[in-house]
Amino acid sequence: MVTTEIRGACPHDCPDTCALVTTVADGVALKVQGNPQHKPTDGVLCTKVSRYVERSYHPERLLTPLKRSGPKGSGRFEPVGWDQALQEIAARLQAIAARDPQAILPYSYCGTMGLVQGESMAMRFFHRLGASLLDRTICASAGGEALTQTLGGKVGMKLEFFAQSKLIIIWGSNSIASNLHFWRLAQLAKRDGARLVCIDPRRTETADKCHEHIQLLPGTDAALALALMHELILNDWLDHDYIAQHTLGWEGLRERALRWTPERAAQVCGVPAGQIRALARDYGTTKPAAIRLNYGMQRVRGGGNAARAIACLPALTGAWREAAGGLLLSSSGMFPIDKAALQRPDLLAGRTPRTINMSTIGDDLLRQASPAFGPQVEAVIVYNSNPVAVAPESGKVVRGFAREDLFTVVMEQFQTDTADYADYILPATTQLEHWDIHPSYGHTDVVLNRPAIAPVGQARPNTEVFRALAQRLGFAEDCFGQTDESLCRTAFGGNVDFDELLREGFAPLAIADAPFAQGGFPTASGRCEFFSERLARQGLDGLPDHLPNHEAIGSSANYPLAMISPPARNFLNSTFVNVTSLRDIEREPLLEINAADASARGITAGATVRVFNDRGEYFCKVQISPRARPGVVNGLGIWWRKSGLAGTNVNELTSQKLTDMGRGPVFYDCLVEVEAADASAGARRAA
Repeated sequence: MVTTEIRGACPHDCPDTCALVTTVADGVALKVQGNPQHKPTDGVLCTKVSRYVERSYHPERLLTPLKRSGPKGSGRFEPVGWDQALQEIAARLQAIAARDPQAILPYSYCGTMGLVQGESMAMRFFHRLGASLLDRTICASAGGEALTQTLGGKVGMKLEFFAQSKLIIIWGSNSIASNLHFWRLAQLAKRDGARLVCIDPRRTETADKCHEHIQLLPGTDAALALALMHELILNDWLDHDYIAQHTLGWEGLRERALRWTPERAAQVCGVPAGQIRALARDYGTTKPAAIRLNYGMQRVRGGGNAARAIACLPALTGAWREAAGGLLLSSSGMFPIDKAALQRPDLLAGRTPRTINMSTIGDDLLRQASPAFGPQVEAVIVYNSNPVAVAPESGKVVRGFAREDLFTVVMEQFQTDTADYADYILPATTQLEHWDIHPSYGHTDVVLNRPAIAPVGQARPNTEVFRALAQRLGFAEDCFGQTDESLCRTAFGGNVDFDELLREGFAPLAIADAPFAQGGFPTASGRCEFFSERLARQGLDGLPDHLPNHEAIGSSANYPLAMISPPARNFLNSTFVNVTSLRDIEREPLLEINAADASARGITAGATVRVFNDRGEYFCKVQISPRARPGVVNGLGIWWRKSGLAGTNVNELTSQKLTDMGRGPVFYDCLVEVEAADASAGARRAA
C-alpha cells in the first residue's frame, strides 16, 4: 500500500492551531497526526483532533442535500439534488431581498477558524446582497475589546518563551483541556523551577497540577487584579522607569488600586487575604513572570474591565522587558490579515445594513419589525455554528428557529440541533477535504491547510456554496470566481511567503522575541493605556474597575447558586459531541456540585437533578465533587440539546445580557437553584 502525507491545519476554536499531517492511501485518510516539524505542535495532538478521521468518516455524516419534510424541529428531511436546492434557496433569498435584504441574516462563528471557509466568499456574498451584518461576539469580544483598549490590539508575548518563565499565572484557563501545547511549555518551566498558579472558580485538571489554586468566585477577577496592584504599590514592587516611559494614566490607576486592600478583595472574591498578598509578592519579586490569560474570565458583566485590569499588571512590574515576561490572551492581532481583500466590504456600495448581535439571537428572531430594529428577520443562513445549542437562553433561540415563516439554511457536516430546524441542510466538507489558511490566537505562525482527500459524498466547501448562490442571484463580479487556493494567497497579501507555506505547511511571522520591551504598543499613544480616552468618550470609565455580576451571589433568594458552564474536556463547544469514542469518555451531561451544597439539598451522588431559574430548567446527572467550590455549580457543556435528558442543555439557563464592553455574552454570570429530581422526570418532560 502506497501512502502519502498531506500537510494541513487544525480548524477548531483553540489557541493551539496545530499543524497536521494526514496519511492517505488510495484516496482514503488513514490517520491524522501533529506535524513534528512545527514547533508549537511538536508532533502532538489533543485527544479530540487525533480522532479526526473518525469524525470525517462518521456514519452520521451528511452526504447529500436535504429538504425539510416535517414540522420545524422534527428533524425529518428528504434528499434533494444540489441544483434544485440551490435554485430554490436562491429564489427564496431573491424574493426576500427584493423587499429588504436586511431581513436576511448570516449566522456563523468558529466552527472553522480558517480565513477562507470562514468569512471570505461568504462575506462577499452577504455584502453584495446587502444582508444584515452579524456582530460575532459569542466567545471573545469582551476580552478582545479590553486588550485593544489597553495594549492596542490582540497582542502579547510569544508562546515559546513561557518555557523560560519563573512564575506563570494561568488565569481563567483549563490549559490541559483547552491549550495543550502551552501546558507542555508550562511543564518545561515547572521542571526548571518555575512556580505555577491557577486562578479559576473551578478546580480544574490544570489547577490539580499547579503549585497553587486560587478558587475565586465567578466575576471577581478585576477585584483580585486591583488588590494585586495595591500590594505592588504598597511594597514598591514596581518598575518606575517602565511606567513613566511606556504607560498612560498611572496616577489615576494608582489612586483606584489603593482603594482595593486585600481584605476588601478577599470579601468580594471569596478567597483569603493572605493568599492575595502572597501572590502579589510572588508576582512583584519573581523575574521573569508571565500571565496566560484565557477567555473564561471575561464571560461575565464586568469581563472587559477584568481583562483590562489584568492586562495592566505586566506594565507595572516591567515584565514586558523580558521575552519570558508579560501576558498572552490572544496573538491574533499580530497577523497582517488583508480582511478587506478577503471580505470585500466595497460590495456594500455605500449601503449601511444594520448589525445584529449573535449573542441575542433568541430575542432578535422573535422581534417584529419596528423603526428601531428594522425588518423582521425572514431568513437565516447558518454556517460554522450551531446556535440552537451554543447561544444563550436557548429556549428563546429554539422558539425563534421554530417559526414556520423563518426560512433557514444550514451548512453542516452533521444533523445538529440547529440543523433540525432547517428548511434545507447542505452537506459541508471537513478540514481534510478543502483548502484553507489559518492565523492563530495562541502562537504566531500562519498554517496552510491542503485538501487531503476528495469531499466525502456530495459535500461541498462553504466557498463553493456561496459562489453557486451568487451565480444564481446574478452577481457578476469577478471576485465570485476566485478559487480557494487563490483566496489562501489573498489572505495575507505579500506579508507571508506562500511558497514557504506550500513547502513546509506553516510560516512564522517576524516578531521580536520581547515585542514590548521598549514600549511600542499598537495604541494611539504607543503606550500601555491604563486610562483609555476612547472608553471615556463613550461615556464609560476610562480606568479598569470591578463591576459586580448582573446576577451576583446573594442578589436572589430564589436562586442562591452561581453556575458556570465550562466545556467538557473532550468536547470543543458543541463540536465532537457526536464522535462516539469521545462521547463515551464524557458519558453524559453532568453538573458538578460541592458536597456541602449537595447535602443541604438532599442530593446524592449520581442522582438526576433539576437545575433551574426563571429562564428555564435543565435535567442532568450530578457529580458531588471538590471541583465545585461552595456556592458555585459547574454545568459542563456544551452537549447537543438532543443528547440531554429533557431535550435541553445548560444554555437553557444562561441569559442574553451582555458584557461591559465588546457586547459579549455572560455565560458565567448566571444564578440557579438545584434540586433532586426523579430519574425519569427529564424523560417525561422531553416526551
